[in-house]
Amino acid sequence: MADQITGEKPVGVNRFALQCAIVASIVSIIFGYDTGVMSGAMVFIEEDLKTNDVQIEVLTGILNLCALFGSLLAGRTSDIIGRRYTIVLASILFMLGSIMMGWGPNYPVLLTGRCTAGLGVGFALMVAPVYSAEIATASHRGLLASLPHLCISIGILLGYLVNYFFSKLPMHIGWRLMLGIAAVPSLVLAFGILKMPESPRWLIMQGRLKEGRDILELVSNSTEEAELRFQDIKSAAGIDPKCKDDVVKMVNKKTHGEGVWKELILRPTPAVRRVLLTALGIHFFQHATGIEAVLLYGPKIFKKAGITAKDKLFLVTIGVGIMKTTFIFTATFLLDKVGRRKLLLTSVGGMVIALTTLGFGLTMAQNSGGKLAWALVLSIVAAYSFVAVFSIGLGPITWVYSSEVFPLKLRAQGASLGVAVNRIMNATVSMSFLSLSKAITTGGAFFMFAGVAAVAWNFFFFLLPETKGKSLEEIEALFQRDGDKVRGESSSAA
Repeated sequence: MADQITGEKPVGVNRFALQCAIVASIVSIIFGYDTGVMSGAMVFIEEDLKTNDVQIEVLTGILNLCALFGSLLAGRTSDIIGRRYTIVLASILFMLGSIMMGWGPNYPVLLTGRCTAGLGVGFALMVAPVYSAEIATASHRGLLASLPHLCISIGILLGYLVNYFFSKLPMHIGWRLMLGIAAVPSLVLAFGILKMPESPRWLIMQGRLKEGRDILELVSNSTEEAELRFQDIKSAAGIDPKCKDDVVKMVNKKTHGEGVWKELILRPTPAVRRVLLTALGIHFFQHATGIEAVLLYGPKIFKKAGITAKDKLFLVTIGVGIMKTTFIFTATFLLDKVGRRKLLLTSVGGMVIALTTLGFGLTMAQNSGGKLAWALVLSIVAAYSFVAVFSIGLGPITWVYSSEVFPLKLRAQGASLGVAVNRIMNATVSMSFLSLSKAITTGGAFFMFAGVAAVAWNFFFFLLPETKGKSLEEIEALFQRDGDKVRGESSSAA
């Protein structure tokens, strides 16, 4: 492995690689902010624009449906124009969407703004973890690839804080400012990312060997490590290891993603099929277990539990953001020490307990008309616990795992497919939770999520191997059985 070629203990994280991952992850702060601020803005939108529950569900969920299309486009786009310019495109789309939402004279314009921002979200969720994983060394890939999810949590917390302070403004101004100010950091990021280097793996896949090697020198901890990574990536790209040219014309290589869908979906090898199952499965369960219900509809959930004052609702919701950010920050340091698998199983096991408790607390609170103080306290504690155990495992690991398991040639579009599943499930929960709560009660909805979490635990236990500390090419071998080989150029991932 590149981190241990000298036989010494791995050194600290490369500062330049960390800076690159942080800048790329800022786009995730913007997305997280939109998620957090919408939980409060919807309270005022309902009053100002006279919308009903179905319109609110559509407004919250439409962002994720549009993100689905954005993520599917992002894989091919990032293969063509590169990871860096794809992040720029995501920032521009989100800026335009924020401006439209901040204007928001009526429901259709607001909905159009959400759709535009959703396209940017799709691009961002796919490319930021891939860029971070391709910049990072194996020993610190968990830390860097989890930064986008940490930044989402920071953004959610900022959104909750803005909800609280802007709620004191006149109603018709407050919610528009909440949604519109996200345009400012989007514009800043669009220019800031241009100062960061392109992914060395993408450059080498295009035959731009010297540029890729120069960047590897910057993001590696030693010249020897950079050279080993360089040779690994060349091998994965199908380039002769003895080649010393600065630029290689990739005559017979499909470097812009052509033919990838055939190898990924239509005719995958057994190893690729297993990779696809695990990557799509972890994205499915991340949202099928109900985290979006708490993040988006926190004020409505706590109102069901017995809190009626708006300022108190927003204060309690801020606690959700603090728990999420704190535990994801902790997880970034545990991923490369404890490992993905142990942390994931512990996290999902805790989610089953927390969701069951939350379902019980809300059921008792609703049946008493919100008059049982202990049921209110139990519901708040259970909600906080659910967010905490989710954030220390399933939350960040989903993005780390899915960004590192795909072979190099399949990585961008494989990751985009994972994000597409992620957005579908996010949209499903966010667009149905209010209706589901009416049908089976809010407590019943969380009992259902607890059952899904129990299924998820078994899925992860039997199908997800440990990837901690392994190079990207070693990870692929984990999914091979009885001499399976991944077809052609996708058999090695650097």
